[in-house]
Amino acid sequence: MGGGLMDYPHPMPDPVVTKALIPAAGWGTRFLPATKAVPKEMLPVVDRPVIQYVVEEAVAAGITDIGIIISSGKEAIPRHFSRDPALERWLEEGGKNEALASVRRLHSLANIHYIPQHDMLGLGHAVLQGRSFIGAAPFAVLLGDTILHGAAGASVTGQLVEAFAAHQAPVVACEPVARERVSRYGVLDATPLGDGLHQVTGLVEKPRPEEAPSNLVIASRYLFTPDIFPALERTGRGHGGEIQLTDAMAALAAKRRFLGCEIKGRRLDVGHPRGLLEACQVLMGDEK
Repeated sequence: MGGGLMDYPHPMPDPVVTKALIPAAGWGTRFLPATKAVPKEMLPVVDRPVIQYVVEEAVAAGITDIGIIISSGKEAIPRHFSRDPALERWLEEGGKNEALASVRRLHSLANIHYIPQHDMLGLGHAVLQGRSFIGAAPFAVLLGDTILHGAAGASVTGQLVEAFAAHQAPVVACEPVARERVSRYGVLDATPLGDGLHQVTGLVEKPRPEEAPSNLVIASRYLFTPDIFPALERTGRGHGGEIQLTDAMAALAAKRRFLGCEIKGRRLDVGHPRGLLEACQVLMGDEK
């Protein structure tokens, strides 16, 4: 299959967002015992690990600098994106040119930095660890256990970048789901604006179906302005005793314009075994 599976079009010209964070510090308990030694982000989907799809999506949106938030035991992730001269030499000497090209491409995808998260205090806490890396720039957040299969090969993160460029407001990817499934997600309280955009006025983390403000849920991709960081610092522990990113987003949405953008594509949740199998089937189907 080589490196061609799910390759994106050329990156967006003159991107307005060049930085991203990928939280990848979680334990992956739903995949134990496999994830005792292998990070869940490194589990293979067809011919590459999950996190490579995520990085490639960011790069296709014009992202050049990526901070991957990792914890102890995730050393395989930086190893994957680093050069391996011995492997490259062996592939070259064996005439395995296609494999060699796919391996060499990994370390030139983007400027990748690794940011430690020593305490597992939730997604909001993970994003907060990237504050010094991001600085004063707008930035994307892509969850490391979800592949977003954009329509016609488009980058879903690229869709958020386009919305941000047009409206100069934070944007969260979203999608409608069956009402009985909303308790798995962060849910938007939002007003439709047309063309798949929504004005977000509030967010609730994993509500009971009867208490959810809508069936429009967060779809694992975000585009923030740096004011999310002080909002996170003021956020106490919420659902599950963790610092919830949705709580900080809700506080921000109460003070400024905040948009939801319905994704054009399909979310492949590879954070659990059934989802990983489904993603393999979907992406293998594209290859046929």
